[in-house]
Amino acid sequence: MFFSNRIRTAAALTALAVGMSACGGKAPEKEAGAAPGPALAARGVKLAAEAVPEVYEATGTVRARSTTALSARIMGHIREVRVQAGDRVSAGQVVAVLDAREIETGLDAARAAREEARSGLPEVENAIAAAQAQLNLAQSTWKRMKSLHDQKSITAQEMDEADARLAMARANHEMALAKKKQLEEKIRQADSGLARVSLQKGYAEVTAPFAGIVIERKAEPGMLASPGMPILVVEQAAGYRLEAAIEEGMLSRIRPGAAASVQLDALDKAIDTRVSEIVPALDAMSRTFTAKLDLPASPQIRSGLFGRARFTLGEREALTIPAAALDREGQLERVFVNDNGSARARLITTGARHGDRLEVLSGLTAGETILVGVDGRLHDGARIEVRP
Repeated sequence: MFFSNRIRTAAALTALAVGMSACGGKAPEKEAGAAPGPALAARGVKLAAEAVPEVYEATGTVRARSTTALSARIMGHIREVRVQAGDRVSAGQVVAVLDAREIETGLDAARAAREEARSGLPEVENAIAAAQAQLNLAQSTWKRMKSLHDQKSITAQEMDEADARLAMARANHEMALAKKKQLEEKIRQADSGLARVSLQKGYAEVTAPFAGIVIERKAEPGMLASPGMPILVVEQAAGYRLEAAIEEGMLSRIRPGAAASVQLDALDKAIDTRVSEIVPALDAMSRTFTAKLDLPASPQIRSGLFGRARFTLGEREALTIPAAALDREGQLERVFVNDNGSARARLITTGARHGDRLEVLSGLTAGETILVGVDGRLHDGARIEVRP
């Protein structure tokens, strides 16, 4: 019996072993002397400090060189506003019109007054001509009477009468000339009144002082406009500047005329420009001053755009790596370094980009060798074959 039980037990264990072997239940052991996986070929770059440009970056906002609020010069109800925000206008273009019916009435009255004054000219000219004729006759008569009086041919009384007629003719002539002067002055006043009213009529039309873009419409038809009340706000086209906030410590290093590169999010290229103006007063809260940099004409540039100004101030020493060596995973930045033939991942922090190289702020030291050119096949601990 005992022998029979032992036989059954051995058979059961044998069957269990065979089953486990068939199902893979037994963990295979690594055979001694098995060949390791192939090493990955990678280019090694030994790190060393090198000279890089010393760049100062400042942020700012695009502003128009000239922004004007257009308003009426006279009081009146707005009859028409001809443009909307975003419309382009040309210099001298009529953008708004006021109700000018009262001015038209005054203009008609001024024209009538001028015509009335001018209508008196023929009468005055005739009066002057008649007075001149009388004066000429009186002078001729006086000369004959004077000759006769010298010859004792007429009496003293007759000579006195000739003198009186000459004096009266002169007075009449001078009076006619004075009336003409008065009439001419009246005509000048009428012309001045007409010009004044015509000018007021011109003020009923609000025009753009320069070519630009309407950025705000502040009034609508029917509203009462008065001098100084804005109707439209227009900024000058092709006259934009980036106004960048510069730290006060840079005041001695960034001056008018300094070269700079401007990058706007609205454009896909950097703009080479110069500082055109420095606002001397510092902001007491931010401890910054404003540098204004001219921008070229472009339909993509608008006031309010965000921009960055970069100033190259010289050179400095920094540790850099090829941009191709950097591996980003979300917010993390890492590279692989050579650790005696094995790849080791290293988290780093990068800074400014200089061409195809990135400045390393932390995580690496000079003398270490980083790996480049494995195209994502590297992992921590992988065997590598470093090539120059």
